[in-house]
Amino acid sequence: MKNNRRHFIKSSAALLAGAASPVVYSMSESTPSALPVPSAAKIISTWNFAVEANKPAWEILSQGGTALDAVEVGARVPEADENNHSVGYGGFPDREGIVTLDASIMDHHSNCGAVACLEGFKHPISIARKVMEETPHVMLVGKGAQKFALAQGFKKQNLLTEKAKQKWQQWLRKSDYVPEINVENHDTIGMLALDSHGNLAGATTTSGVAWKMHGRVGDSPIIGAGLFVDNEVGAVACTGLGEAVIRTGASTVVMEMMRAGKTPQQACEIATQRIHKIHKNHRDMKYLQVAFIAMNTQGKHGAFSLRGGFQYAIAEPNGQTLHNAGHILKWS
Repeated sequence: MKNNRRHFIKSSAALLAGAASPVVYSMSESTPSALPVPSAAKIISTWNFAVEANKPAWEILSQGGTALDAVEVGARVPEADENNHSVGYGGFPDREGIVTLDASIMDHHSNCGAVACLEGFKHPISIARKVMEETPHVMLVGKGAQKFALAQGFKKQNLLTEKAKQKWQQWLRKSDYVPEINVENHDTIGMLALDSHGNLAGATTTSGVAWKMHGRVGDSPIIGAGLFVDNEVGAVACTGLGEAVIRTGASTVVMEMMRAGKTPQQACEIATQRIHKIHKNHRDMKYLQVAFIAMNTQGKHGAFSLRGGFQYAIAEPNGQTLHNAGHILKWS
């Protein structure tokens, strides 16, 4: 990863009054005067930590870079944050105390790469890109993914931080597994980008739900479930309980709704309603949260969630905003 992809752009922030008002981050300083920001460029990402993730991604787009580079660089930000307990380094472990990571990435040519149940590497998104670019496969898992990462020059390290270890030890006292994805316990960062060349790309990366069974894999590395990009239509990413997303092929549902003429917002709502209908009597329903972001080839976006609390961040030429998504249910 080049050094110029890793530094953050300078930004200033102002909190707008009112619960419904977004948090706005000025990005004017990030754009050199000789390189005006392309009007087509845009990023949409999941959860409030996407505000920081969008910054280096936007720097790439603002200089005419590719959507693929942007989503990889952006996804690496929460992967490296030890205070983020649902993505990468610092992620909560499985019930055996092992941090395992899943990630996928997809470009505008429908090339894609993924890793699942990967141990010991801080940046699974970059390994997923290597799978896409350096192998004839889409997904590598477990020890095979680990062996590949080492062969590609990635350095293995311990991902279980002291804070995450303490939380795991506290959980062991009761060993009560609750697959709840809410404001405090996120699941994934999904990032979609449209560059000045009119091309889309997407990325997802996660440590999965806390205290999962060892070997559990969610939707994030599964193309058509947690992520989908079709440069003729748009791009989709999911977050929340992966089992529900996999059961419904949710990203594919959103994509095909957009292909049929629905707006990204309408498509996200339809997919969410379908998950709600299928899971109304399911054992997971009490704790179930699923959310979508989508963007079409014109840069129109949509976002929607099953329950309240889901936030998404937008970066575009006139600034960055953080929004509360619409939803069907409240947390009981």
